[in-house]
Amino acid sequence: FWRSQARTTLQTALDRKLNTNVAKNILFFLGDGMGITTYTAARILKGQLQNQTGEETVMTMDTFTNVGLVKTYSVDFQIADSAATATAYLCGVKTNLNTIGVSAAARNGICKSQKGNEVTSILKWAKDAGKSVGIVTTTRVQHATPATSYAHSASRKWYSDADMPEAAKNDGCTDIASQLIKNTDIDVIIGGGRKYMTPSGTKDPEYPKDYSSMGKRKDGRNLINEWQSLKTGKVAHYVWNRTDFDAVDPETTDYLLALFEPGDLRFEADRDPSMDPSIVETTEKAIRILQKNPKGFFLLVEGGRIDQAHHDGRAFMALHETVAFDSAIAKGLELTKEEETLTVVMADHSHPFTFNGYPFRGQSILGNYKLPSVLYPFSFFLLSIQLSRLQTKDYVQLSAVPTESATHSGEDVAVLARGPMAHLFHGVQEQNYVAHAMAYAACVGADLRHCQAEIKPSTADHSFTFSRGAHSTAALLSSLLSVLLVLTLLI
Repeated sequence: FWRSQARTTLQTALDRKLNTNVAKNILFFLGDGMGITTYTAARILKGQLQNQTGEETVMTMDTFTNVGLVKTYSVDFQIADSAATATAYLCGVKTNLNTIGVSAAARNGICKSQKGNEVTSILKWAKDAGKSVGIVTTTRVQHATPATSYAHSASRKWYSDADMPEAAKNDGCTDIASQLIKNTDIDVIIGGGRKYMTPSGTKDPEYPKDYSSMGKRKDGRNLINEWQSLKTGKVAHYVWNRTDFDAVDPETTDYLLALFEPGDLRFEADRDPSMDPSIVETTEKAIRILQKNPKGFFLLVEGGRIDQAHHDGRAFMALHETVAFDSAIAKGLELTKEEETLTVVMADHSHPFTFNGYPFRGQSILGNYKLPSVLYPFSFFLLSIQLSRLQTKDYVQLSAVPTESATHSGEDVAVLARGPMAHLFHGVQEQNYVAHAMAYAACVGADLRHCQAEIKPSTADHSFTFSRGAHSTAALLSSLLSVLLVLTLLI
């Protein structure tokens, strides 16, 4: 069995041909905090949810033909956060902890230091190239990962002007939410974060009696209304609930702003399907809107609450978020063509989430650990701790050092790719390489070598044909002279 399986896999690898097309579309899936341990454990959970043992399950991510590792450290810290890492893989520049869309010349929380040190992202490069662009996240749309695609801020925590120190505002810095509607014309924005868009005291439409859900802005601006005003003449929809979201017709929609919660979205296990769509459904809606553009699109899809569940020590939530994230990837592949769409999946950083010991095959990934009897004397205490609660969504895993919030961990994370130029994602690379590889594949940004035209004489009819690549002027002149010589002989 194993030898036959390996032979089949080997032959598939030998038969594989490189896809060197220019990527019309880029689908970028970011699992926040989805380290390799999380990836593996989620694979087992996905299988066990289907009544399998789990270890042999094939995730959608497992089908990607090209895999590499990326180093996640920031300029100033050995172990990075989601802001510094997002600036690396979206903007192509490593930076300091807690800063977004700025180079390492900018200092954390120091407004003056960000001036002149802003760096743009691949989302903007794609928009400048005429593509449609979008953001889908399970966090607030002003959170570190999505924010880095459009904002520049010396602090990732400046969600609204109410979160900024007066000194920063006096020095001319603006909050992330206000940059969302100003910096780049984003076609699709889906996530949470309503309270950062409305004036202080504004009642939330879903939780009108909840004080913490009310608008936060001190400047009195209603950014949702401003966004709608900016789209005059276009078909633009703002929605905050499932009913209105489902009513949005992708075929006739130019712009969509969907904010389903005051802050981050609910965990998948807590989501109310009657009020909020899943990450699979939001991904599908975004793609169907964006893919109408004949020049293609760039879409960032973030499974952002994987990270937040890990910070809480809640493995149940983290792994179910990862399974949902994998389903969104499957939907993305279903709706696009591999010959023209580069799909990339990666994590920004890992977590100190461990998967160890010697559990038997098929052991519940979230259940109690059935140790061999010889080890029972050494593990009786652990085995007696409320085993019935281990598989519940609110269970907090044991920790050697209890803290209010779990930290990140610093090991390399995986990057997976399929589609045009997917072979560029290989080996062990710095994290900022990812933005440059995606941009090269799609011919956006500064490096356009992949799509520059060359003129070649056709041997069949002596006419000109164009293909990608960059050749010297001498080669071009040589081709022209060859054609002229043929024409002279014919005359």
